[in-house]
Amino acid sequence: MTAPIAVLPPGSTIGILGGGQLGRMLAEAASTLGFDVAILEPQADCPASRVAAHHIQAAYDDVDGLKKLAALSDVVTTEFENVPASVVAVLEAEGVRVAPNGRALATAQDRVTEKTFLNSVGATTVGFAKVDDLNDLTVAIEKLGLPALLKTRREGYDGKGQVWIKDAAEAQAALAAVGNKPSILEVRASFVRELSVIAARGTDGSVSVYPLGQNIHENGILRTTIAPVEVDDATQARAVEIATSILNGLDYVGVIGVELFDLGGTLLVNEIAPRVHNTGHWTQDGCGCDQFEQQIRAIAGWPLGSTKAHAKIEMTNLLGHEINDWHAMASDPDTHLHFYGKREAREGRKMAHINKVLERL
Repeated sequence: MTAPIAVLPPGSTIGILGGGQLGRMLAEAASTLGFDVAILEPQADCPASRVAAHHIQAAYDDVDGLKKLAALSDVVTTEFENVPASVVAVLEAEGVRVAPNGRALATAQDRVTEKTFLNSVGATTVGFAKVDDLNDLTVAIEKLGLPALLKTRREGYDGKGQVWIKDAAEAQAALAAVGNKPSILEVRASFVRELSVIAARGTDGSVSVYPLGQNIHENGILRTTIAPVEVDDATQARAVEIATSILNGLDYVGVIGVELFDLGGTLLVNEIAPRVHNTGHWTQDGCGCDQFEQQIRAIAGWPLGSTKAHAKIEMTNLLGHEINDWHAMASDPDTHLHFYGKREAREGRKMAHINKVLERL
C-alpha cells in the first residue's frame, strides 16, 4: 500500500522550474499561503526571481542546479510543459516529490503521444496521423483529406511550428516550413467556438473543475477569454468528465488546462497543458480560489479550493506596447491589472493581462 503524501505546512518551500509570468504568479500565490519559493531558471532577472526567496540560475537540465533546487524544496512543480521530462527523474533521485509527474510532462510534450493518450481515456480528438517524412505526409493527406493542419510533434506555441495544407502539392513546402521536424497532421475541426476548462486534482485523488471559458485567438495568440461562458448542463458535464478522465488517467496532481473544440453539442480535445494556463487567468478575479492558489494547494496536499465563480470575467492579454496604456486601464474600477514584470515590451510578447468584471454572479 502506498503511503499517503505528507501535507506541507506553511513555512515549507515550493520549488518551481521556470521563472516567467506563470512562475511569478505561482510564487505570489504560494507566498499568500505562507510558503517560500525557490525557482530554477536560466535567465537572470526573470519575472519570478523578484518575488521568490531563491533563484537558482541554471539550465533546466543542469544536474548541479537541480540538486540545489531539490535540497531547498519540499515539492517541485513546473510553470511550463517543455521542461525536459528527464529532469523529473533527477529531482526524484534527490528525494523530492515532483507534481505533476514525469508521465504527464512527457505526454504533453509530444502531440502524437498526447492524442493517443487522450483517445485511450475517452477524450475524443480530431483525426490525426504521425508524420516523419514526406512519404508519411503524402499517405496522411490521402487518409485524412484536406485542408489539414501540420504541426511539429514537439514545442511550438502561440501559433508557431504549424502550417495549414490546402492542396496536396503544398506538402513538401509545408514540411519545410516546420523545419522538416517529426510532425503530426490533424484533421480540421469544424467548431462553433473554442472553449477551455481548468481543473485540478489533489494528492488524495479529489478533482475540482472550474466553469468553462470561451477563447478568442488572434494570429495564433490567445487574445481574450470570457468565463463563465453560457453552456448547457450537458456540455459542462461532458467537460468535467473529460477533465476528470485525463487527470485520473495520468495520476495527475496539480492544475491542468484542457483546450476544447465545441462542435455544437460535441466536445473534442485540442490539447492539454500540464500547468496553470493562460485561459485560467480569469479565475484571479472571478473565483474565490484562483488557479494559482489551487496549484499550490494541490501539490502541497491541502484541500482543493472552491471553483465556484462569483463574477463573469473578460480576460484580455496585453501584448507588446499595449501595456503602455496601463494608466487609462487602471482608472476603470471594474478592471483588474496583472503585470508580469518583464523588462522589455516586444511585438506580440505577453506583458500583462486585465480582468474586466462583466457581471457579478
